[in-house]
Amino acid sequence: MEPLSHRGLPRLSWIDTLYSNFNYGADEYDAEGNEEPKALPEGSETMPYIDESPTMSPQLSARGQESGDGVSPTPADGLGTGGEREAGKGLEMRKLVLSGFLASEEIYINQLEALLLPMKPLKATATTSQPVLTLQQIETIFYKIQDIYEIHKEFYDSLCPKVQQWDSNVTMGHLFQKLASQLGVYKAFVDNYKIALETAEKCSQSNYQFQKISEELKVKGPKDSKESHTSVTMEALLYKPIDRVTRSTLVLHDLLKHTPADHPDYPLLQDALRISQNFLSSINEDIDPRRTAVTTPKGETRQLVKDGFLVELSEGSRKLRHVFLFTDVLLCAKLKKTAVGKHQQYDCKWYVPLADLVFPSPEESEHCPQVHVIPDHELEDMKMKISAIKSEVQKEKANKGQSRAIERLKKKMFENEFWLLLNSPAIPFRIHNRNGKSYLFLLSSDYERSEWREAIQKLQKKDLQAFVLSSVELQVLTGSCFKLRTVHNIPVTSNKDDDESPGLYGFLHVIVHSAKGFKQSANLYCTLEVDSFGYFVSKAKTRVFRDTTEPQWNEEFEIELEGSQSLRILCYEKCYDKTKLNKDNNEIVDKIMGKGQIQLDPQAVQTKNWHMDVIEMNGIKVEFSMKFTSRDMSLKRTPSKKQTGVFGVKISVVTKRERSKVPYIVRQCVEEVEKRGIEEVGIYRISGVATDIQALKAVFDANNKDILVMLSDMDINAIAGTLKLYFRELPEPLLTDRLYPAFMEGIALSDPAAKENCMMHLLRSLPDPNLITFLFLLEHLKRVAEKEPINKMSLHNLATVFGPTLLRPSEGESKAHLTLASDIWSHDVMAQVQVLLYYLQHPPISFSELKRNTLYFSTDV
Repeated sequence: MEPLSHRGLPRLSWIDTLYSNFNYGADEYDAEGNEEPKALPEGSETMPYIDESPTMSPQLSARGQESGDGVSPTPADGLGTGGEREAGKGLEMRKLVLSGFLASEEIYINQLEALLLPMKPLKATATTSQPVLTLQQIETIFYKIQDIYEIHKEFYDSLCPKVQQWDSNVTMGHLFQKLASQLGVYKAFVDNYKIALETAEKCSQSNYQFQKISEELKVKGPKDSKESHTSVTMEALLYKPIDRVTRSTLVLHDLLKHTPADHPDYPLLQDALRISQNFLSSINEDIDPRRTAVTTPKGETRQLVKDGFLVELSEGSRKLRHVFLFTDVLLCAKLKKTAVGKHQQYDCKWYVPLADLVFPSPEESEHCPQVHVIPDHELEDMKMKISAIKSEVQKEKANKGQSRAIERLKKKMFENEFWLLLNSPAIPFRIHNRNGKSYLFLLSSDYERSEWREAIQKLQKKDLQAFVLSSVELQVLTGSCFKLRTVHNIPVTSNKDDDESPGLYGFLHVIVHSAKGFKQSANLYCTLEVDSFGYFVSKAKTRVFRDTTEPQWNEEFEIELEGSQSLRILCYEKCYDKTKLNKDNNEIVDKIMGKGQIQLDPQAVQTKNWHMDVIEMNGIKVEFSMKFTSRDMSLKRTPSKKQTGVFGVKISVVTKRERSKVPYIVRQCVEEVEKRGIEEVGIYRISGVATDIQALKAVFDANNKDILVMLSDMDINAIAGTLKLYFRELPEPLLTDRLYPAFMEGIALSDPAAKENCMMHLLRSLPDPNLITFLFLLEHLKRVAEKEPINKMSLHNLATVFGPTLLRPSEGESKAHLTLASDIWSHDVMAQVQVLLYYLQHPPISFSELKRNTLYFSTDV
C-alpha cells in the first residue's frame, strides 16, 4: 500500500482523535476492521497526532515527489492561458513555487523558535541547586539549533520582500546559493542528531519536568492562520532540520525547471542545487534516523529496511497490519490501544526470521486458504459514497459551514475509505515459515507485492542465521517499531491536508510504444497501474509480444483517473506453462521483468499535445506517451459536424437513414460481444485499445463494406469499447435531456408502486428509436450478467459502466450538474447508475406492451 504523507502543521482534529484512541481505523473500528465503539472519558483531551517523520527518507526525497510543510499558493489568475509565452509561464510558476516555499519557511522558523523557547529557562536552572538538565545535556540536545534559526531568519527576511513585490526581473538565486553554502551547520547538526535524540529520551525518562516540556512545545501558527498555536513533541521538532534540507533541494529543482536558461538566477540555482544534492548524498551515508539500528540483548544489530500497511487474511477475516522488514526478520504488528496521552506501542502478531522465510510456489498455494473477493459493485458503491461525502465537504467549505459538520463528514469519509482499503485488495502475497505456519497478505497492486518480495530476497542473499527471539528480545524489537516506522498514515485520501494536491480527475491517454534492453527473447507484455482512493490498481494491459527482445506494442489506452498522482508500468514475461497456472485465485504467475513509476505532474500532462517519456527499469527502457483530458472536458457531448456518419449524430437521424429500428452499430457490436465476448472477464469494464476503437469508429462512420471482416478480427474489448463510445458521443443521451430531471425524481421515490408507475411512464415518453434501442440494449446486458460467475460482470457492474453513458445530460443541460472536477461519483452519477439498475432488475419489458398498457397514469414530465 502506498503511503500518502500527512504534512503541514500538526493540528487537533478528528484524525488526531482516531489515532490517539484507536488502532489505525476510524473511531468505531480497530485496526482489524471490527466495530468497536469507545467513548472518551468526560473532559479528557486527546493527544494530537503529529507526523514526526517525512513519508520518504532523504535519499528518496532528494529526487522524489515534493511534499509540503506549508500552504500551497493559489494559482494566479490567467496562469496557463493560451496567449502567454512559455517564458512568461515559467516566471509565473517561479512565483508560485517561491510563494509556497516562503509559507513553509515561515512555519519552519516558527518550529525552530518553539524548540529554542525552553532552552533559556533550562540554562538558567542548570546553575541552580535544582537543575532540570545539566549544561552539557542542554548543549547536546539543542546543538546548532540557534545557528540554523539565524540562517533561515535572515534568508526569510531577504526573500519575503522579493516575492511580495514580484516582477519578472527579480533575482534571488544568490540567496539560495548562500543558504546552500551554509549547509556545514546542518552537517554538524546531523552528526549530533542521534545522540541529541538519545539524550532527550534519557532526560525525559529521568526527569518528569523535562518530559512535560518535551511532550508539548507550542508552535506559533502562520500569520494568516486561525490557529494561534499547536502542540508538537520535541522529537518531532528535532527532525525538522533534516526534513528541511530535503524540502529545499526539491524547491531548487522546481525553481530550475521554471527558470529560463538565460535568466541571471539560472547558474546560481544550479550551483545551489549541486551543493544541496551532494550534501544529501553525504548525510544519507551517515544517518537515516528512521532506519537507526536496533540492538538486541545479544548485541545483534538490526536495521529497519522497509515498513508499510498491509491487509492480512487471518482466521477468515481481513485485518490491517503494520509490517516491518528488518535486516534479518519480518515482523507483523498492530498498534495497541492505549489510554489517552500515553505513548503508543505496537503489539507483535507474529515474526518470521528471514533465514526461515520462503515464498510458496503456485502449486503449494493451492492448499492455502482461498481469498474471498468482495464483489466489484460493493466496492463501486463505497467509492460513490466516499465521493458524495467529498462533494458535501466541499459544499460545506464553500458555504463556510460549521467546522463541526465538516469534521463529522470527514470522519464518515475516513470510515468508508478505511473499509475500502481493507476490502479492495485481492492479490495474494503468501509468506511461509519453513518451521510450519503460513501467512497471507492481500495487496491491490502487483508492483507493491514485487517490492516486498524483492526487498526480502535481497536480504536473504546475505549469510543469515535462524533464531528464536526470547520474550525480552521480542519486546525490545517491537518497542523500537514505533520510533523507527517510516510510514505513519493509513493511505487514505482523508489523511491528506487541504493544501495537498487532490490528484487528477479525468482520462489519461497512454500509448505504450516499445521496450528494449532485454538480454534474451521472451513473450512480453506491460500493465499500467494508477492510484485512486489511496491505493494502486491495475487499469490496462498490452497484448503479449511473442519471442522478442524489442517488443513494439504501440497500443493506446484510455485510463480513468480518480484523484490519481502516479502512473506505474510493469513489464512481464508471460507464463505459458500449464503446470504453473493457478485456478482462479488472483495469483499472478507471470515473471516481472521490470517496473517503474512516474509522478503525474498536472502542469506536464494537462496539455492537448502528447508528452513522450521513458521509464527505466532494471536495464530495460519502456517508451510511452501520454496526454490528459480533464473530467469536465471528457463530459462534453458534442454533436458531429459530419451528419453522414453515426457517431455524434442523433439516434433518430441514424435510424431514419438506415430504415432500422436499432442503429446498425449497436446491433453489430452486441452480436459480436454475444458471439465471442460474453464470457470475457470484465467485458465492458476493461478498456479496449484506443487505436482499435478509433479504427472501428472510422469504419462505422464511413459505412465501410469491410466492417464485418474487421469486427470478426478485432479484440472483443475494443468492440465493447466502441459500443460504449457510441452512446457516450450521442449529442443527446439515449434517455434524453428533456426527461433527465424526471428520471432523477422517479428513482428517488420511496413508494414501490409510485416508482414503478413513474419509471414505466418515463420509458413510454421516450421517442420510439430511443426506447427500442434502450430495450434492445437492456436485454443484451441482462444476458451478459447471466454469465457473471465467469465474466465477473454483475447487473450492478454493468449499471455502473453504462448508467452515466446513457443518462448523463448533454453539455447545455449538464452545466448545472457539474461542480468540482473531483466530484466524479456525485449524487447525480449514483442516481444515473440506480436508474439503469432499476430497469436491469425489472422483469422483461416489451415495446408493444409498454405502448399498449394504459394502467400507468399519464402525468406531465
